[in-house]
Amino acid sequence: MAEPCPYPNQAGELVNSLSVNDPAIQIDAEIQTNKVIEEDRNELSQVSYQVVTGQADSAQSDLDTKEEEGSSPSENEIDSSAQLRLVAPAVEISSSNELSLDAVIASVYNAYPSLEAALHQRGIVNGELISAQGAFDTKFKAASENTTVGFYENYRNSIGLIQPLYQGGEVFAGYRIGRGSFEPWYKERQTNGGGEFKAGVVLPLAQDRTIDERRAEQWRTQYERHIVEAEIQAQLISFVQSASIAYWEWVAAGESYRVATQILELAESRSERIRSQVENGLLDPPELTDNLRLIAERQAKLAQTSEKLQKAAIKLSLYYRGVDGRPIIPSDVPLPKFPNPTMVNSDKLLVDSQVALNQRPELVVFELVKKQLDIDYTEACNQLRPEIDAVFAASKDTGEPTSSKNDKGPFQLDASLFVNVPLQRRKAKGKIHQIESKVSQLNAKRRLTEDNIVADVQSAYASLTTAFEQVKETQQAVTHAEELAQRERRNFELGSSDLLKVTLREQYAVESRQKNINARLSYFVAQANYRASLAQDALPR
Repeated sequence: MAEPCPYPNQAGELVNSLSVNDPAIQIDAEIQTNKVIEEDRNELSQVSYQVVTGQADSAQSDLDTKEEEGSSPSENEIDSSAQLRLVAPAVEISSSNELSLDAVIASVYNAYPSLEAALHQRGIVNGELISAQGAFDTKFKAASENTTVGFYENYRNSIGLIQPLYQGGEVFAGYRIGRGSFEPWYKERQTNGGGEFKAGVVLPLAQDRTIDERRAEQWRTQYERHIVEAEIQAQLISFVQSASIAYWEWVAAGESYRVATQILELAESRSERIRSQVENGLLDPPELTDNLRLIAERQAKLAQTSEKLQKAAIKLSLYYRGVDGRPIIPSDVPLPKFPNPTMVNSDKLLVDSQVALNQRPELVVFELVKKQLDIDYTEACNQLRPEIDAVFAASKDTGEPTSSKNDKGPFQLDASLFVNVPLQRRKAKGKIHQIESKVSQLNAKRRLTEDNIVADVQSAYASLTTAFEQVKETQQAVTHAEELAQRERRNFELGSSDLLKVTLREQYAVESRQKNINARLSYFVAQANYRASLAQDALPR
């Protein structure tokens, strides 16, 4: 008797779940890899998206409105705000409009080369699936065995077909003819004049009845297709995160460039007035020289910020591409400003942590790998069973009898039973032990990954709340610094201040504005990280 599998219930449930009628494992033999890739490209060329998150402008506005009215958003609203909806048509950006984050992310979906490369993995795994299907190909066999010189001269020819069955075993049919003189001990090789027709079936009764190597390979490959989809989503999430950060860095560089331009214009606008006052003896000549020095320094600063803006635009162009896939450097569009940050709803943290656990592709991969290991485990349990195969074959010779008895003429039905049992069965036992250890290892890694996912959400949320407070405080600092600088410029015009004080006040204002820009950049980078932690990006299926 076969030794029972250590976990028979688990193995039995797996085999039932992988029955031939299960849609999850139905194999389409007509998969065409090139067609799949072309469909993916067409799909991407039409797709656009609308993100509805706690940090997205439209959804957050609705949530904030509810809070201002005194009502809190429901759990369903919070949960739905963490979903991604894909809509068509794609966003079109003209040179007269500001470049938006939506347009950049749509470009990632439509034309980012690394995403296209990831999509080709679908074709690879589809090819693997077709190869796995080859185990069930109908096999044609033919042979011609002739003894042309010798005491016994004979000629034997045969053809046949073998069709493996998805339920296990195989059916076969063939024709053979043997002519000439045969050794007395090989008389079964001889047929009647018209040859012999034969058909039969091989049925596994123990091992290979519910699962075998051929079916296991197909099931594993089927799960591999889903793993590839999860891996593509993981890469897409990373691409969108990087593109979002590159966009906000470009916006921050534009804000810094705008500040440098404005502060230079202030120095240039008072240059002629100071020159006139010096000529009239109202100011000492060093005042004019000092202002010219200040203009030169601010021009150098403007050149520096211009370089940073150009580099940020070049970096952004890796993600922002045209319909032909070529990078577009956003140099001919108006520089956008940072939108006003919105306070993150603290009640969302627990809900979003669960959303992340439900949506992150890393956990999907763990689940699918676990199912592949379940297949391996069931296959190993199958190898514990003895090989007991029943073979039924029917044959009939036709044509002129080769003997006076016509002993080959009657219809013949053969029933056979073949048994093969490795007594120690160490191969199967060793494989079971390996798989059990792999499952334990996988479960430990999954627990750590779940903890990391929750930590990612919490960390991004902490960064969002901190950055929001920094934006609020630095904005107040900007207001105060600008007010002081304006007063100092007015006093200078009235003659109750000097250029040194004006320069210092303006420098303080510039520093305050730069700190505010950095705080806003931190907020929107944290927002991009928060979006990535919730796995809100996915391709349509």
